[in-house]
Amino acid sequence: MDYLKQFVIPFVGLANGNHIYNYVIDDKFFESFGYGEISHAGVQTELTLNRSERMLILNFRMKGFVRVTCDRCLDEFDLPVEGEQELFVRFGHEYAEEDDNVIIIPERDSHFDIAPLIFDFIHLMIPYKVIHPDNEQGESTCDPEIIKKLNELSAHGKTESPWDKLKDLNFE
Repeated sequence: MDYLKQFVIPFVGLANGNHIYNYVIDDKFFESFGYGEISHAGVQTELTLNRSERMLILNFRMKGFVRVTCDRCLDEFDLPVEGEQELFVRFGHEYAEEDDNVIIIPERDSHFDIAPLIFDFIHLMIPYKVIHPDNEQGESTCDPEIIKKLNELSAHGKTESPWDKLKDLNFE
């Protein structure tokens, strides 16, 4: 059985109103995609699907962790993630993305795959710069050996930039 089939929602037979789905997004989920930054995770995901005649309203609530690599010390750690996303799925003639949170799907469709949405939403919860959080005393929890080496290297003086050579050019 294809692991990602559980994320395909058959909405044609659903009655109008709210329907709740719960998922645990883990390593197997991300392995099924074969790409992305995340390989280890544990994210509880609740989807509330509100079905009406001409639209589906999807409300995702996610909370858990993803394993990331610290940009400072290159050590891995579990980053807590939490977020909510709302998506409107309207029925139309052909597939189109109207907005960041509005998708139009053909009226003849009977299923909607939420796996790519969950994949993207979780990746968007990871900050641009990932650094170990500080402890209660405000000290870095990065690998102390790496921090020591970084401090030693920065104490040797400023590093040369390739742009420094441009300062010597005379444009007069």
